[in-house]
Amino acid sequence: MTPTTATNDSLFTQTLRTQRVWDVELPAFDPAAAPAEPVALFRDWFVEAAGAGAVEPHTMHLATVDEAGRPDVRTLMLHDADARGWHFASHATSAKGRQLAARPEAALGFYWPVQGRQVRVRGRVATGSAEEAYADLHARSTGALAAALVGRQSEPLPDLATLADASAAAWERAQREPEAEAKTWTAYVLEPREVEFFQGDERRRHVRLRYRREGDAWTTELLWP
Repeated sequence: MTPTTATNDSLFTQTLRTQRVWDVELPAFDPAAAPAEPVALFRDWFVEAAGAGAVEPHTMHLATVDEAGRPDVRTLMLHDADARGWHFASHATSAKGRQLAARPEAALGFYWPVQGRQVRVRGRVATGSAEEAYADLHARSTGALAAALVGRQSEPLPDLATLADASAAAWERAQREPEAEAKTWTAYVLEPREVEFFQGDERRRHVRLRYRREGDAWTTELLWP
C-alpha cells in the first residue's frame, strides 16, 4: 500500500465515522392519523419536504432487475403521483427501459434527510401511451428535450467529443423545433402494491407504516424499526 493510498483510506474512514445523522428536530408522525390510501400521505410528505428545504425532493431511486436477475438502481425524477401510481419517464431503449420491458416490476425509494423521512414503493410498472410520453416531454425544459433527442442512453460512448457534438446538434434542433418528437421516449407508471413510510427518530425509535394493497383496498400495518 502506497502512502497516498494509506492516507486516503484513513481520511475516508475518519470522514465516514464522523458523519452525523439528523442533527435537526424531526417532525412527529402519528400513523393512526394517516389517510386510508398512500398517495395522499406521499403528497403531504413531499410538500412538507420541499417546504423544509429538501434539495431536489422530486429525485428518487428506481430499482429494477436485468435479464439475469441482477439488481440495478439509478436516480431519476418523479413526474407525478396520482391514483394510478408514481410516474416517471425514460427511453424505452435505455437499460431501465429494456429491463422493465422484460420484467415490469420495480421499486422506488425517496429520502428526505432534512426531515428524516423515507418512502419506499413496490409494484408493477405499466407503459403509458405515445400521447402521454409526448406531453410529458414537451411539458419540460428545452434542455430536457435536447437530452431526449440525443437518445442512445446507456450505450457505450467512444469519447466526450462525440457527446459534445451530438448534444450541440440536439440543442439546436430543440430550439428550432420545440415540438420535435423523441420516438423512444416513454412514460411509465409504477402501480403500487406496497408503500412504506419511514419517520426517523433521534432515539432510533423509528416509525414505519406500510400500506399493502388487497384487491381494490389498502390495509396498513406497523413495522419494527
